[in-house]
Amino acid sequence: MNNVERDALYFDHAATTPCDPRVRAVMLTILETEHGNPHSTTHAAGRRAAERVEEARAEVAALIGADPREIIFTSGATEANNLAIKGAARHLAAMGSPRRRVITVATEHKCVLESVRDLAQEGFEPVILPVDFNGLLDPAVLQKALEVPTALVSIMAANNETGVVQDLAALAPLVEQAGALLHSDLAQAAGKMPVDVRRMGLALGSISSHKLYGPKGAGALFVRRRPRVRLQPLFSGGGQERGLRSGTLPDFLLAGFGEACRIALVEQEKDAAHLAHLRDVFLARVRQSLPDVVVNAEPAPRLPGLFSLRLPEGRRALDVIAAMPGLAVSLGSACSSAEIAPSYVLEAMGLGRDEAGRSLRLSPGRFTSAAEAERAADRLVQAAQIKTALAG
Repeated sequence: MNNVERDALYFDHAATTPCDPRVRAVMLTILETEHGNPHSTTHAAGRRAAERVEEARAEVAALIGADPREIIFTSGATEANNLAIKGAARHLAAMGSPRRRVITVATEHKCVLESVRDLAQEGFEPVILPVDFNGLLDPAVLQKALEVPTALVSIMAANNETGVVQDLAALAPLVEQAGALLHSDLAQAAGKMPVDVRRMGLALGSISSHKLYGPKGAGALFVRRRPRVRLQPLFSGGGQERGLRSGTLPDFLLAGFGEACRIALVEQEKDAAHLAHLRDVFLARVRQSLPDVVVNAEPAPRLPGLFSLRLPEGRRALDVIAAMPGLAVSLGSACSSAEIAPSYVLEAMGLGRDEAGRSLRLSPGRFTSAAEAERAADRLVQAAQIKTALAG
């Protein structure tokens, strides 16, 4: 390990969070001592594995105000989003529903946008709604789109690039009145802000373990029981997870996921206050030297620990990142990073390519200290000043 790696500062928790040590301890104990398949309940080892799965299911449900019977385990939010959107639309079509419109928002995660677009090949009508300069969906725009009979609407609770929180309390009644199902990608919201699927009016909601200090490879889909929501599975198999998601469940990963949810529910308020403090410390420090930096969508309601920072003119985000290898930040969504292009989310909010190209996503975490936030700010300022000097 070189000196840069040893002194690295991790400000990319929106991409993935480190496993909480308490989560890691739960998983290691299971890996070292347990070997049962949760679907082989004819013996004690299998029954213990099945009990761990159900305990995890209860913890996930508690975090979002659901019934444990409404939680279907998946490999992550990407799979959950695909299952929710495609599964609901296909089931309605199979039941003879004439509803063919599927609505989402231009700032959604790629897997939501692509799931909606994929349905066009099956005779559905994908509709991608615009947002305002703060990344918010206007209820009037949604209401207009719902004038055509709609099968499903998917609206992210909290954006993965800007942290902007949509007003689902205002949007959900419009969807319900139109007779459509409402799905929400809760990957960034769950564990970071209060989430109650009942109050939010959700029929479906997707969660990812590795966004809330749990392991990668585990996620869940909330599927409302009353009124019941039905889905068509994405693939065939042994009929696990109430027939919606076949395959052997990884009980050690799910136990870690459940523990992460338990911790998040208990410490959510404390975490939020800590992250808000880190954000304020970081921004105050940066603005001492770069007063022209802008937080994209700063007036909008946002998560405390995720913000999109637009650098002053002349500083290209990609160049600044290259000049500070000891600070882990990103241009935008980890699932879009291979493109190395300005964020489609920011462009959908009305930013020009130059403005989007000057924007970085920063996201400290539960274990980040205020001193580390100050050091991160100093590194960013130094890198930005180096690039400016070279440009001059």
